[in-house]
Amino acid sequence: MKIIAGVDRSDEALAAVEQVGLLYRPDEVVFVHGVTQTANLQGTVEFRQTLLDAGRQIVERCRPLLPAETPSIRAICEAQDPASFILDSAATIKPDLIAVGTRELSRMVKAFIGSVSHRVLLHATMPTLIVKGKARPVTRVLIAVQGQEDATRLQTWLTSHPFKNPVAVTILSVVIPRHNVGEQLMVDVQDWSEQSKRDAEQVVKNTAQALASPRFTVTTEVRLGDPATTVCEVGQDHDLIVVSSHGRKGLNRFMLGSVSDGIVHRAGCSVLLVR
Repeated sequence: MKIIAGVDRSDEALAAVEQVGLLYRPDEVVFVHGVTQTANLQGTVEFRQTLLDAGRQIVERCRPLLPAETPSIRAICEAQDPASFILDSAATIKPDLIAVGTRELSRMVKAFIGSVSHRVLLHATMPTLIVKGKARPVTRVLIAVQGQEDATRLQTWLTSHPFKNPVAVTILSVVIPRHNVGEQLMVDVQDWSEQSKRDAEQVVKNTAQALASPRFTVTTEVRLGDPATTVCEVGQDHDLIVVSSHGRKGLNRFMLGSVSDGIVHRAGCSVLLVR
């Protein structure tokens, strides 16, 4: 498994690296560090040496946070915007996963907008791990599925990129209730489609059967409500939320948002977004 970790000198970046080490046994980890450009130094021998020194320091600082048996650990540093450099490096290296850290922003959503992690989340084309707050051992994982397509994508990722240790998994599907548009636009629980509920129950059951192995202890749940809100509520008792992205791009994504984006912004724990 090849992983890119966006790093700088912050505690959040170190937490992202440490979380990668707690989650996986990677074959290769590349630390990507965008250095703020300094006009009077760029292109000089001194500036190039600064980049080399920064790369060495990053490896020395982050290497102990990864499994000792990791075969390849290296760093690349350039005088570039950090988010753009992470995305460009990912396009070249083609990792299985991008990992970036961010502050605990479940109560500070606005602060997330415009951050490096937010820009990577919006524009990356591969699975992205957003690490919130401090790294933690992962023993309980919430997998949120919105349908069979989501379930299949997540099942394929989880079986192809196994966690370092066995985990207890909750597979959750949230059914959106119907609204009585003609009267008061209020949710009417009685209008909840029984067919939709049966479909959701079948999806989580199928996913549970597909994941059944010594590495996963699986339970399932179907709830009624707003998907992003419900997933974040259930996720409060978990160490990691895994969700699939439908790949909405451009203006449509910014105007309408998406369930997966809402989960990343509001969740109280780290989120793995599988694309």
